[in-house]
Amino acid sequence: MNETESLSINHRLSIPLSEIDLQAIRAQGAGGQNVNKVSSAIHLRFDINASSLPIAVKERLLQKKDSRLTKDGILIIKAQQFRTQEKNREDALERLAEVVREATIVQAARVATRPTRSSQRKRMDSKTRRGQVKSMRGKVDY
Repeated sequence: MNETESLSINHRLSIPLSEIDLQAIRAQGAGGQNVNKVSSAIHLRFDINASSLPIAVKERLLQKKDSRLTKDGILIIKAQQFRTQEKNREDALERLAEVVREATIVQAARVATRPTRSSQRKRMDSKTRRGQVKSMRGKVDY
């Protein structure tokens, strides 16, 4: 596939543009009279379950706590930062690529470790010293 038919995620992974639904909508916010007649914002919809992504990447995408992800597994990105539809389209595609790129990174499993005996001893000694200092602040009896 060449660059025009797919969205390149990294050197091994790309998404065919046929799997991405792009829709032009009217942008929100200020912009004068032009904002009411020109559909310059882009609504990008990407169905993760129906995509050609590897299963591991799909699972990581679906497990993300992202407000742009629906219960049905559809990622919705709204791009309206720029004045032109072309720039908003590029922005939406780049944001989709970034989300998928983050999902390709596998987190290393955390190995549980225990504190050393000397560090435990130091901690307990410092707590004892601190307690002694605080006990000296009490009321004085003559």
